[in-house]
Amino acid sequence: MLKKLLLALCASGLAFGAIAAEGGATAAVVGRSVTPAAEQMVRQVIATLSSKARVDAIEPAPLPGFYRVIASGQMLYVSADGKYLLNGDLLDLQQKKNLNDDAWARFRTAELAKVPASERIVYAPAHPRYTVTVFTDVTCPFCRALHEHIAAFNKAGIAVEYLAWPREGVTTTAGRPTPVSTEMASIWCAGNRQAALTAAFAGHAPKPASCSNPVSREFDLGVRLGVSGTPTIIGPNGHTLGGYVTPEQLLAALQKGG
Repeated sequence: MLKKLLLALCASGLAFGAIAAEGGATAAVVGRSVTPAAEQMVRQVIATLSSKARVDAIEPAPLPGFYRVIASGQMLYVSADGKYLLNGDLLDLQQKKNLNDDAWARFRTAELAKVPASERIVYAPAHPRYTVTVFTDVTCPFCRALHEHIAAFNKAGIAVEYLAWPREGVTTTAGRPTPVSTEMASIWCAGNRQAALTAAFAGHAPKPASCSNPVSREFDLGVRLGVSGTPTIIGPNGHTLGGYVTPEQLLAALQKGG
């Protein structure tokens, strides 16, 4: 939603200014040097884009005179006077480095650490060398292809922890659960979730089941972390490691510190 608004506003050439109306306040990770007045200003700027946007993080940016903001799955830069907003990658030309990458990685690591082990579906060897988080959708062809290698991932010492991310969302425009979110909820409610997920990837629908499940929360988390498709693999340091990869490719990326 916020991304579409950003694209539309940028395409129309509109400039942004601070306004008095305050967007809906949500708990955010705020840098120590960010004053309450600066936080309020940033929230007001984001509210001009969407009153429903969630501000998740605010910190001083490496770019002097700007704050770096993560809101509804987008990384933005807001000027300290509230007059300007940048949407895009911030590059350090001397280091030849995208400064957005490390900021995203820190945010993803912190947020994923809050997900209880009980809400993940885990396939792991006895003594894993690496652990990756995978946002998945049981109807996604590349997710199914990835899971075909689950034994090989484990053999390579890689634990795979799945989180639900139904690509069509969790509710329809009519407000009813989407078919895939219903299917994934049944998997997360199954007595043997590993077996149910593996069967679903093989095309066998799970037995309908209902319980208190994390599918909606995990979908929302994925959106906040910038997930836009499945599979999305996130390494132990918070960096994304691509979509479909072979066990050899994933192991090589992890060994390089991915």
